[in-house]
Amino acid sequence: MSGPTLPASSTTEPGRRSKNSPDSLNSPNSPASSNSPDSPDGPARSGPRAGLVLATACLCQLVVTLDASIVNIALPAMGHSLGFADSALPWVVNAYALAFGGLLLLGGRVADLVGHRRSLLAGLAVFGLASVLGGFAQTPAQLIAARAGQGVAAALLAPISLTLIMVTFAEGAARARALGVWSMVTAAGSALGVLLGGVLTDLLDWRWVFFVNLPLVLVGGALALRSVATGRPARTGRLDVVGAVLGTGAMCALVYGLMETDRHPWTSTRTLATLGAAVLLGIVFLAWEARFASAPIVRLGVLRARTAWAASVIVTLIGAAMLVGFYFCSLHLQNVLHYGPLAAGAAFLPFCAGVMAGSMAAGRIGARFGARATLTGGLLLAGLGMLWFGGLGVDSGYLTAFVGPSVVTSTGVGICMVANTAMGTSGVARHEAGLVSGLLNAGRQCGGSIGLAVLSSLAVAATRSAVREGREPLEALAAGYDRAFVLTAVLLAVAALIAVLFVPGPAPKPAPR
Repeated sequence: MSGPTLPASSTTEPGRRSKNSPDSLNSPNSPASSNSPDSPDGPARSGPRAGLVLATACLCQLVVTLDASIVNIALPAMGHSLGFADSALPWVVNAYALAFGGLLLLGGRVADLVGHRRSLLAGLAVFGLASVLGGFAQTPAQLIAARAGQGVAAALLAPISLTLIMVTFAEGAARARALGVWSMVTAAGSALGVLLGGVLTDLLDWRWVFFVNLPLVLVGGALALRSVATGRPARTGRLDVVGAVLGTGAMCALVYGLMETDRHPWTSTRTLATLGAAVLLGIVFLAWEARFASAPIVRLGVLRARTAWAASVIVTLIGAAMLVGFYFCSLHLQNVLHYGPLAAGAAFLPFCAGVMAGSMAAGRIGARFGARATLTGGLLLAGLGMLWFGGLGVDSGYLTAFVGPSVVTSTGVGICMVANTAMGTSGVARHEAGLVSGLLNAGRQCGGSIGLAVLSSLAVAATRSAVREGREPLEALAAGYDRAFVLTAVLLAVAALIAVLFVPGPAPKPAPR
């Protein structure tokens, strides 16, 4: 988040395979590191109770991903109702992203230290309270504070949702299926958020994008009380306060600096100072964790395993591709094709279907072809879909030019998210499940922030260049969006190359006797 070490199987040298290697994930006979009778929360479970745990984890993840996008369509109504200044309105989105991204590593470690059930219930309670305050907000400051409170809760809920799966389902077919469902919810939540936000704002009122969280939080709490064991914390000891402050400061500075690049150019003094502070805090954080912390919030040794650091890098690139692709698809539908909010949200239903299909098929594909081939194939398929999106123009029809790349991209995303999460969580000790979950979630969140900031700037530059060439405004706008899609495809190709080079291949079959 020096401490307990990972099992030796998670640091297997290249060329050697262990029983907990990624390519054994789909074997029903693979032993699970979480199945030890000495585990704080007991052995890995199966049956109805495991199903309730999966439902709890997915509901928490749905709340987190839904609220990252559900307010977007409601922003104009919020601004009109509360009298937001134009420069302040984006902070309804940014406050959530800043608190969420900045506190993810801390949230993952808190879950390891205080226990899964306590962390989950605390996160749901804070999220529910912040949602109530947001729904009844009377001033811009109150609404922004409520969104920040939701972000704090999300930083606790996102790691614990993945941790619950890691400590409940043994490595093998059961965990692969559970990760398929969880990844499907993760990838589809943002699209569902846009659709639900449009429906609630149009038919009821913008305040219902906050009130809708209350039944979700109540159901999640009831499921947690029934399914998540009380258990003692997975690890005792004090929280690394210095490490928490340094790590959170570095993450917040990075996310904040990137979010502000739309108003302050990359070469501005403010942006360079903010990003420079993030880099400096990050270096000091790493030095503290490696040399001075007695119980580090991030045990850097966890990244010595080739699969762990490869999964962290790949999930960062996937996070960038997902957020950037979703963002520019929404802009193209509304700004170029002139879709209304509800129609734009409904246009993403094929994307949701593709994610569901890819996520549920990932386990079977992995069992047949292994982790490396599955992950590489999913990344290339998603990249091909993004490249296809790069051909959208002002005359592109929905059925002829949007549905096809939506299905291809989303199917690839579903496959590679499940495969990469399974690889990154393979062989992790139970007492470090929250740490690894936090790292993977932080990688996806920061990847999205970095990718969106960088590619938005490049898209704007491409649009301005097209205008200077004399192209019509809509054509120039579409050209900028197309540039972002193509570069997103490049990011996915880089991720596929990393998978080919660093993800272990299938274990050799024993020679017949």
